[in-house]
Amino acid sequence: MKSSYSKPDANHSPWMFLLVAVNAMLIAAVASLLFLQPAPPADMPTVTPRAELGAEERATIELFRNSRESVVFISTRQQVSDFWTRNVCSIPRGSGSGLIWDDAGHIVTNFHVIEGASEARIQLADGREFSATLVGASPQHDLAVLKIGGAGFIAPAPVPIGTSGDLLVGQSVFAIGNPFGLDWTLTKGIVSALDRSLPNENGPDIQHLIQTDAAINPGNSGGPLLDSAGRLIGINTAIYSPSGAYRYGDAGRPAAYR
Repeated sequence: MKSSYSKPDANHSPWMFLLVAVNAMLIAAVASLLFLQPAPPADMPTVTPRAELGAEERATIELFRNSRESVVFISTRQQVSDFWTRNVCSIPRGSGSGLIWDDAGHIVTNFHVIEGASEARIQLADGREFSATLVGASPQHDLAVLKIGGAGFIAPAPVPIGTSGDLLVGQSVFAIGNPFGLDWTLTKGIVSALDRSLPNENGPDIQHLIQTDAAINPGNSGGPLLDSAGRLIGINTAIYSPSGAYRYGDAGRPAAYR
């Protein structure tokens, strides 16, 4: 009588053994992960909690928190004409910072931030955006005043106004900006010199500038320079490079108009 047992197909049996081998390897790997975890090294460093912030640090943090809502982001656009079609379109021109001057919605910034622009938009700290109207400009001082808001407009708290005629070389100053509308930046320095001047493409040299080693980062032009009491003492304007050239809104040794 013939047996009902049939011989395994030679073409399939190797794959069967391979599958069994893979399963065994998988089980071994999982077992090593679950039961054979290495012990943590004996010399693992411990995290030491820091001590309480110093009085100077706390004062700087409070100054920044109290002032940043008064600093705005300014973006500008420019109308250009296509050479071939003569069609006029609006393109982005630049950006900068500014500060709330009063409850009426006046914004103070640098003239070079809005120079050559056909329109400007203001973004507040709470996310509201407004089209701005140019109220006045003083190119020889690199200053401009914009206006936002209308009926029912509630402006953020303006920056407290301080004095700059009694500044002393060596006292602390703080520069705040809202570059590119991403977030605020704070830099700290001292009054390095007083009554500096810078060349001005729009007229006579800009006089009576405050020189400080607080960095002005790109996009921070037009933001406030504050004293240690959080009062406005200047508008961040430009830096003067060792070559004698000056650039607006770059990190380095800036000057602020007072």
